[in-house]
Amino acid sequence: MRLRYAVATAAAATGMLATVTAAPAQAAEYTSELKVKGIQYDAPGTDDNRCIGGNTKNEYLTIKNYSSRTTVNLRGYLVVDAAGNRYTFTANHYLGPGDYVNLRGGRGTESDSGNVAYRQNCNFMWNNDKDTIYLIKPSRARADVHTYTKRDNDRDGNGYITYHG
Repeated sequence: MRLRYAVATAAAATGMLATVTAAPAQAAEYTSELKVKGIQYDAPGTDDNRCIGGNTKNEYLTIKNYSSRTTVNLRGYLVVDAAGNRYTFTANHYLGPGDYVNLRGGRGTESDSGNVAYRQNCNFMWNNDKDTIYLIKPSRARADVHTYTKRDNDRDGNGYITYHG
């Protein structure tokens, strides 16, 4: 099991964590076109966060546009976990209706056509035992939130959980 320690690097980061953790994690279904489709929270194999030869790229979060008509630009969206680890989509990344993106660990080149974004960080973001996923809109309103535990949400033990089909 990986252990992580959250370090507040700025007052803004601390404020965001307080904002996203103030309400119960799954108290409501949010009105957003974008939702967390699923998460590979435990990369297959032995955890190895080396940038070359490691398996952080095999840990990913799938964000899907569930709208039937609207294209959504991910620029400004924020993904954060319970410990305050975060990723902000800083470039334009367009998701058409039904389209998705896999936000992967590790380093790589973002690609609209390849449906992939990389955190450019080789450390694992998601805990293997339990965590909370926050998808935050550029306005800082919640788009989607999910809390998981390996025991309660991953019955087959493959490290993958589906939230929205």
